[in-house]
Amino acid sequence: MTIFESKKLGEMAGATKVVIYGLLGVWTFIVLFPLYWVCITSFKLPIDVSGGPFYVPFIDYWPSMHAWRYIFVDLGNDTFRPYMNSVIVAAFSTMLVMSVGSLAAYALSRFAFRPRLVTIAIFIAAVVLVILMVVMGLGWKLAASVGVALAVVVTQALRRVPSPAVGNADILFWLISQRIFPPIVAALPIYVMFQQVSLLDTHLALILTYTTVNLPIVIWLMYDFFASIPKDLEESAELDGASKIRIFLEIILPLSAPGLIATSLLVLIFSWNEYLLALFLSTAKAQTIPLLVAAQNATRGPQWWYMSVLIIIMIAPVILLTLFLQRFIAKGLLLGAVKG
Repeated sequence: MTIFESKKLGEMAGATKVVIYGLLGVWTFIVLFPLYWVCITSFKLPIDVSGGPFYVPFIDYWPSMHAWRYIFVDLGNDTFRPYMNSVIVAAFSTMLVMSVGSLAAYALSRFAFRPRLVTIAIFIAAVVLVILMVVMGLGWKLAASVGVALAVVVTQALRRVPSPAVGNADILFWLISQRIFPPIVAALPIYVMFQQVSLLDTHLALILTYTTVNLPIVIWLMYDFFASIPKDLEESAELDGASKIRIFLEIILPLSAPGLIATSLLVLIFSWNEYLLALFLSTAKAQTIPLLVAAQNATRGPQWWYMSVLIIIMIAPVILLTLFLQRFIAKGLLLGAVKG
């Protein structure tokens, strides 16, 4: 018997435990050391940061509240305003995208859609036409009205024209492909669009943008959760006279609660950490906390001590929320991995 063979069924051998726990310990150190370094840097003076590295407080250096005092007292409102902007934008965009995405995912998991390619082409052409009219100086409200009217008329005129159709699988693939699309490519058109409707540097612009960007992820993940719920439950409720909306609200959503929580937290983190789109769409009034962190890279170089304080207060709520919802997240991930 080798040292890697277990003496009991269902129990690891001693040497195997040493190897596994040793690797887990190394990985834990790799993951946690950057957080430790950020924490101790937030209590360092500039001279300690530039003269280091110093690793242990009270031994290598004497901790100071200089950076914390500057962020919370000297800056004051300049810190709390971006923080509250992040809270508002992340919370409302998460609620909106979960509401819309859950309904869309449920529809895709229960109903067969067969949109014709010619109808899709007409819609795309109408959108392009609206954009061109706005660029040429026509008001966006009038341009949108003209685009919708033309799309309806042309669709009705060509409804009998033979055309191939796409299915639910094609729709899901197209949705998730939007996340592969580089965000920087869409940043400038989004900027121009919100500039035309006078919504730059507003919460609404960020909420709508984050909702649109995160919608494919919500639909893709929630589709698996809804698909794992047996349809027999809905059929029994329908026999008792329940409507589709009531079935969705009172049966489907409670059963998929772990998936909803796991997906909501994932989307919340994406919205909370978003930098590129916030950089394009906000300047001062709607500035978010990631922009404030990046702003600490001043002309004299990165102000690591101030940046560390901002990073701590930025990641602390997400870590606490994750720890609080950990059991729901684990259950939601397991449910999403099982097909019904």
